[in-house]
This record gives sequence, structure tokens and C-alpha cells, in this order.
Amino acid sequence: MELRVLRYFLAVCEAKNISKAAEALHISQPSLSRQLKNLEAELGVTLFYRGHQEITLTQEGYYLQEHAEEIISLTNKTQQNLKRSQIISGELYIGAGESIATKRVMDIIHQILQNYPQVKIHFFNGNSSMIESKLERGLLDFGITMGQYDTTQNFNSLTLPEINEYGVILSKNHPLADHSCVTAEDLQIILSLCQNIRLILITLEIGILSHKS
Repeated sequence: MELRVLRYFLAVCEAKNISKAAEALHISQPSLSRQLKNLEAELGVTLFYRGHQEITLTQEGYYLQEHAEEIISLTNKTQQNLKRSQIISGELYIGAGESIATKRVMDIIHQILQNYPQVKIHFFNGNSSMIESKLERGLLDFGITMGQYDTTQNFNSLTLPEINEYGVILSKNHPLADHSCVTAEDLQIILSLCQNIRLILITLEIGILSHKS
């Protein structure tokens, strides 16, 4: 498989239409169709269900899409790293969930971009398992995760000082409305009653992970 053809394949996945993908790639539609047919023949599978208006991926197509995205991402990252010179430049891939801790990181990123405009930042949103998986596969440089678990086997880690504080919104007539704080036992009662609940979240420890070299 050629990287060029994988890029063509991903363009078709995004456009869901060969003609639109060919226009975006600035190549002819017959040429693109032929290269996709050759790719299917090389792999020995059908990648698309071809409809009148748009195409959809087969199970094999989805599998190739996921791994093609990883291959292209790693290729781009490798090329950028090899092009580095005396100027501080390159690309930084960060994964994080929604947390107040990201503000600290974003403030630092803002300073980096101001001081080193050649640096490019790629920010990916995801849960802890997604971030760990991308770190393992070399798709992220570091991640911000929430939760208390053992990361010493595969990752270097540090704990950030921020703590996510969450609350419960309920009716003013609810029995817990006069409580100054809500305990885990109270949450069990609320869940069993399921009465006028708007939001329930849990406080988690926040940390940064990076893969061990």
C-alpha cells in the first residue's frame, strides 16, 4: 500500500462520495476510482458499498480507515520531527478529557506558541482509556487523564494540583437540598429515587501521563 493511496482512501471516507473526493484531491474521478479498485484488489476485500448518492464503508473499510489514520498521523509526525533544525519547532500531540486542569496546560501552550511560532499543537479530546491507547501506539506525546489507577508499568506520570469539584442540582424541596455537602451514601439515595436530578458527577484526581522511553 502506498501512502498516497491511503490518503486518497481517507479523503473518500470523509467525503462519502468519489466525485467530491476527486475534486478535493484535484485528480480525475476515473483515476481515483481506478486506484480504489486497485487497493481493494491488493487487499482482497471490498472497502465500500457504492450507492447512487454516496458510498458507505464495509467492516473491512472501517478497519482500514482506523489504521490508515494512524499510519498517516505517524508519518506526518515523523516527517516533522526529521525536519527540525536549530529553530525550536515541531508538532506536539496532546490528549485530554474535559477538566479544569486543561486550563493550566492551555496557558502553557499559549506561552509556547507565542515564543516559538514554528511549533504546532494538536489537541485530542478523549477518555482515559482512549488516551492511554494512543500513548501506547505513539500517537500522543502526553495525555491529561482523570482517575486513580496504577500507571507505573507503562507511563511516567505526575499529579496536577487541580481537583475537579462537581455538584448535584435538585429541587429545593428535595430532602438533600439543605445539606451543605453530599456524600457517596447520599448519592445512592438520589440514584434510587431518581427525582429532579439534573447533574451527578464525581471528584477525580487529575494527572499527566507520558510514555516511558
